[in-house]
Amino acid sequence: MSDPRLVKLARLLTEYSVNLKPGDIVAINGEAIAAPAIREVYRAAIKRGAFVITDIALDGLPEIFYAEANKDQLRWVSPFAKFKIKNIDASIGFWADENTKSLTNVDPQRLAAASAARKPLSKIFMDRSAQKSLRWVGTQWPCQASAQDAEMSLEEYENFVYGAGHLDDPDPIQTWKRISKSQQALTDFLNKAREIRIIAEDTDLRYSCRGRKWVNCDGHYNFPDGEVFTGPVETSVTGHVKYSFPAVHNGREVHGARLTFDAGKVVKAEADKGQDFLRAMIAMDKGACYLGEAAIGTNYNIQRYTKNTLFDEKIGGTIHLALGAGYPETGNKNRSGLHWDMVCDLRQGGAIYADGELIQKNGHFLNNKFPQP
Repeated sequence: MSDPRLVKLARLLTEYSVNLKPGDIVAINGEAIAAPAIREVYRAAIKRGAFVITDIALDGLPEIFYAEANKDQLRWVSPFAKFKIKNIDASIGFWADENTKSLTNVDPQRLAAASAARKPLSKIFMDRSAQKSLRWVGTQWPCQASAQDAEMSLEEYENFVYGAGHLDDPDPIQTWKRISKSQQALTDFLNKAREIRIIAEDTDLRYSCRGRKWVNCDGHYNFPDGEVFTGPVETSVTGHVKYSFPAVHNGREVHGARLTFDAGKVVKAEADKGQDFLRAMIAMDKGACYLGEAAIGTNYNIQRYTKNTLFDEKIGGTIHLALGAGYPETGNKNRSGLHWDMVCDLRQGGAIYADGELIQKNGHFLNNKFPQP
């Protein structure tokens, strides 16, 4: 018998997140270990009259690819993948790993080469999303590897994952509609702002969001959700930031990352661990050293760091800044093969200012119409 929370998740993803309609072509993607979730979502999509295609990945294939692919293979972009992205109406993805550290020893230059080559696919995906011709959502399957990263048992991690998505509630869809309303109040306020300033330990960063759009993330893209984000004016980012948690990308961890920006560009990148990897990713292409996204985490059901960006970037009382590609719907024009979210915790002495007005202190918004713990 399926976990009732999984049945609720399948309904939420197909009905609320991507709003499948009869005749829609939907791609369901995921690792083989996420089979229980894929089956449940497949069933829900069929019931809604969609045409369903699946893309199931096998553990171990990326390790073979990065170990043995030649230069041409690293830079090859599948025309079938491009065709799929251009023609599907919706995409539902499950993230799960047998081993989250499987790519730790891969040469960063090989990872960078493959990521840069796939930039055209990312652009098509982001452009279609911005135009609302492609509806997508991605979520985490609670697996052993991620539970170990989070230092939890599998049962504890399942409860954490489902709790972050309010799947214990009688009707999670109604819960997310209420969350959407409070986040929209914050989004509307920020859409009138011209400059944001972030203060935290070893952090003083400013960026302009004038003319850019803030987006309410309420369960229609990532799930669980809980953030509002924008695309900073590319050349406006000034100051420095020290990230509170290890920054994870392709299974590699960078500890104590510190970035200094001038006229939007990273001019200094340091880390206590993983500094060479950090610098290699920033040097991937011309856009990798600029911010494509700046966001505020608003999910107060998530309170702890788990080495999983899907959850860590949503922690209520944090902000995250993504190096590389921006989302076109915000007005950001930065293009890159990289999109790397890094999180800064504001819950102990941090602050957010909008046009000089203090709007959040110690992770709590001062306006009670905005998301609250």
